[in-house]
Amino acid sequence: MPKVSVVDMSGKVTGELELSERVFGAEVNKAVLHQAVVAYLANQRQGNQSALTRAEVRGGGAKPWRQKGTGRARQGSIRAPQWTHGGVAFAPKPRSYRMALNKKQRSLAMRSALSSKVADGSIKVVDGAAFEEIKTKNAVAFLSAIGAGGKTLVVTPEVDANLVLSARNIPGVKTAPVGTLNVYDILNCDSFVVMKDAVAKLEEVYA
Repeated sequence: MPKVSVVDMSGKVTGELELSERVFGAEVNKAVLHQAVVAYLANQRQGNQSALTRAEVRGGGAKPWRQKGTGRARQGSIRAPQWTHGGVAFAPKPRSYRMALNKKQRSLAMRSALSSKVADGSIKVVDGAAFEEIKTKNAVAFLSAIGAGGKTLVVTPEVDANLVLSARNIPGVKTAPVGTLNVYDILNCDSFVVMKDAVAKLEEVYA
């Protein structure tokens, strides 16, 4: 079973935590991780772009000149795509880019993502973290003390309003309760900070 050191808010090592082999020591499935990331990014797209086709552009009802005898190319409407102010050929319309993974794939992707963070040593487990007030300086000091740098994801067991508000102005820092955790955010961070109670919840859900 993989083991990690547990630190407090000051960065002092307070003990060691044995992680679940099934959740944090699984074999990393890169193919499923790729599918999960592609699906997540696709689902972020709004898909609400829209342009007018030649049938929807105002005007152009009359044929601009007769079919034959003028020496010019035949034209049926001044709102055809080749005209300035004409409609768009194959105009994009609102659509859904949504992609779905089945339950087994989602679970496997999450276990692979968590295991990859343990394998590369970027996970940090914190015990006893408490934010009594909303203060960005306290959040910066906390992350600095535990050695979290670069893009940082802080995972809490429940929504911690004081932590969320304290950390939201720090560039590259994102907070998330266990219930909203996703594979993309885990893979995208350099430092993966997890509260000890959140580790128990992750093991409960994914083991």
